[in-house]
Amino acid sequence: MPNIIKDKAIVSDDWTVLKLTEGIAPESVVVPAGKQIVPLKVWLTQQTQLAARSDVGVWFASDERAEDLGAAVTTLPLIAIDFPSFSDGRGYSIAYQLRAKYGFEGELRAIGDVLRDQLFYMQRVGFNAFATRADRSIDDALKGLTDFSDTYQTSWDQKTPLFRRVSRPAAEETL
Repeated sequence: MPNIIKDKAIVSDDWTVLKLTEGIAPESVVVPAGKQIVPLKVWLTQQTQLAARSDVGVWFASDERAEDLGAAVTTLPLIAIDFPSFSDGRGYSIAYQLRAKYGFEGELRAIGDVLRDQLFYMQRVGFNAFATRADRSIDDALKGLTDFSDTYQTSWDQKTPLFRRVSRPAAEETL
């Protein structure tokens, strides 16, 4: 079983990411038993059957939209977002919207081309699990979550900007 980073610890991954084979219609995909993360297109076409299972999560391609999942967002145990390349940042927006706008509280996992340098910023927008690239050290990637000790801007993980969190003495009046 491969390892992932989840809630700032390295753990075994007991989920399988189901990929669509080119030319196969989403409605004809057979979702095996066990913990499966299915493409959003498969979920949307088979939602009636899959919603009854507690061992099915959904993954988003970077060109899909958070609102496409609808009310099901709050019922899923896991949502993953695929990063096809480290330079494709659309997944950050999807993650933020799932957490802030649609109220997703389950495991939010980054999959695909996920590198250490991205982890700190990914957790800021709501990710709490990371399937890092297999050709990189997961131990080193874990350190990426603590690259910075504080943040300036607001985001999912910090609702107050730094200038509001730090008290400064009043400037002395000069005559």
